[in-house]
Amino acid sequence: MQLALNLARKGEGRTAPNPPVGAVIVNAGNIVGEGFHPQAGEPHAEIFALRQAGTKAQGADIYVTLEPCSHHGKTPPCADALIAAGIKSVYIGIIDPNPQVAGRGIEKLRKAGIEVQTGILESECRHLIKPFRKHILTGLPYTIYKAAMTLDGNTATTTGDSQWVSGEESRMQVHQLRDRVNAIMVGIGTVMSDDPLLNTRLPDGPGCDPLRVVVDSQLRISPGCRMLKQKSAAKTLIATISSDQRKISALQSIGAEVVLLSADSGQVSLPALWKELGQRNIQKLLLEGGAQLAEAALNKGLIDQLMLFVAPKLLGGSSPFGIFSGSGCPKMADAIKLEDVCYKQTGEDLMITGDISPCLLD
Repeated sequence: MQLALNLARKGEGRTAPNPPVGAVIVNAGNIVGEGFHPQAGEPHAEIFALRQAGTKAQGADIYVTLEPCSHHGKTPPCADALIAAGIKSVYIGIIDPNPQVAGRGIEKLRKAGIEVQTGILESECRHLIKPFRKHILTGLPYTIYKAAMTLDGNTATTTGDSQWVSGEESRMQVHQLRDRVNAIMVGIGTVMSDDPLLNTRLPDGPGCDPLRVVVDSQLRISPGCRMLKQKSAAKTLIATISSDQRKISALQSIGAEVVLLSADSGQVSLPALWKELGQRNIQKLLLEGGAQLAEAALNKGLIDQLMLFVAPKLLGGSSPFGIFSGSGCPKMADAIKLEDVCYKQTGEDLMITGDISPCLLD
């Protein structure tokens, strides 16, 4: 199952609206087939493993991170393929949260006389499909808020200089994450101050650029900004409440997509934007700033995970730049607590990740 998980991770960020899945077939103690789901529309992990195993699948065991599907989608049911191949036993990480499956694949296998066991490395398998679970159950993308700050809590100096808070290894970690998400989002303030590319740059190649999303309520973005002028297979989507047709036409003429959404207190409604992204099969979203946008998303219960890089630097003084804006909690007892917290050193920095308490998502 650990090998199946490693295989599944090769498909992370590529399979939406499907989940990443890995499968390993074992016959007489020998691995005879391996597979993972590479992208939507392609065969599922079990099919690739069966193809590799060939006739050796007869009487073999298969380890699969997620319950085999039982319904016809873009591909036939994997449960039927396992039955036809003569698989003897199926070991499953977790039951599929998709209401179209949700135990039906297991039921079909057992009715065919196949032994089925579930809960193998369940926690790891559940963690793997967090974005899929969120998307399939709510229609919204799983959202990671990434930020970098100094030891004294600043994301920039008093003059706004923020390049670079974190070290090179931390920044590479972010590019590796960008390579595995479906979309990356910033507010117009970040675009105007930093003029970012929001692409993926990896040491061994360009990587996969995610959809770029800019929250720009009044369409202040310049058609000359770097993200709109770069060569990239990914598109830029600008979310706005402005109906200024002249600005919209100018942006559309250079390839940007402008989406007019409902307003919330004079700004783009973030729940409406998240719903729009979910309908576009954006399963995993990386929110990169700024503080005002992050605060609004946090208050709406739209952030699922925090990824924070803490650099061993002190700016001193009183900088107005933090990872969130606004007044914050009045009492320590009201503080938002993170769950499943993980600490990892990345170069000279400390990377802290944690899940936002599920109660905020109710």
